[in-house]
Amino acid sequence: MRVLQLIDSLDAGGAERVAVNIANVLASKIETSFLCTTRKEGLLKNSLSSNVEYLFLNKKGIIDLKAIKKLNTFVKQKKIQIIHAHSSSFFLATIIKLLNRNISIIWHDHYGNSEFLKNRKFGFLKFCSKYFSHVFSVNKTLEAWSKEKLEIKNVSYLPNFAVINKTSVATTLKGESGKRIICLANLRPQKDHITLLEAFNEVLKNYSDWTLHCVGKNFNDDYFEAIRTKTEELNLIDSVFIYGSKPDIFNILKQCDIGVLSSKSEGLPIALLEYGLAKLPVIATKVGECETVITNNYDGVLVNATKREDLSKALSSLVENKELRETYAKRYEKNIQENYSDKIQLQTILVIYRNFIK
Repeated sequence: MRVLQLIDSLDAGGAERVAVNIANVLASKIETSFLCTTRKEGLLKNSLSSNVEYLFLNKKGIIDLKAIKKLNTFVKQKKIQIIHAHSSSFFLATIIKLLNRNISIIWHDHYGNSEFLKNRKFGFLKFCSKYFSHVFSVNKTLEAWSKEKLEIKNVSYLPNFAVINKTSVATTLKGESGKRIICLANLRPQKDHITLLEAFNEVLKNYSDWTLHCVGKNFNDDYFEAIRTKTEELNLIDSVFIYGSKPDIFNILKQCDIGVLSSKSEGLPIALLEYGLAKLPVIATKVGECETVITNNYDGVLVNATKREDLSKALSSLVENKELRETYAKRYEKNIQENYSDKIQLQTILVIYRNFIK
């Protein structure tokens, strides 16, 4: 079996991590595992296994004939059988399918605003979906949406999985050891860092020595400016630290004591799974598949999205109770290892692949 993961970039986002993780775990399970990034490289390139064959297209526009020819040649020479296209790379995959009828396309829907699907434009996607053999969706809402809107029968929910990344980089976090809260999320509006900042500000009134650490890509846009402004307004300069993208996620998480996600919308966030692998107690909002992953008040805490007071109370409950943190962390790690490991999801992926080998 010869399978290509197709992704637009290797920035440290959720879809990109999934593409790299799948390519890496497949490398020892199939004949050859490939990964192609179309538009740009990024931090995750260093996470790619040396056993994965890699191609960078440096695609310049929607239709880049040079990039199309380069990928088409690669697919033919390497005798690739399946293109596993992630997010918006479905268009390029469709073009390659039209040039190679024996190729099967598996499309992986990572749409991050699944709470706001009524705003999703999908006319062009629906046209291309006629050439998809199967669709993986990162949550059940997206699974239902593909069946209804794209009218595709072969659709399944595929939970994300996380792996421990290994890198020589070693970021050192600021703040006091034993009193750090981590939010691992790119700086996008749906991640709702603003509510998190407001909630954390309430926590500081009683626990002033705790710190909040935000790790994720900074797009230097209006949303980042809003985060910076809110941090200044609340006088959090000495308590909130923003690091941007980092390659050494596991090293960073091991320096922290609570993992939090304050999102308005999610699929199944890989950060939530990585918190478990790092043995952190977790707090998340009731969006996407977070409620499926976390059992509220058993192995973590779930709160309503955009509710500052609820999030503040949840944070305070874990900050003030180390024993509770340890109990939740132990249970949550067991949950992630048993239900969201690469081994379990790989079995599902391989079954689907085998159905569409031509």
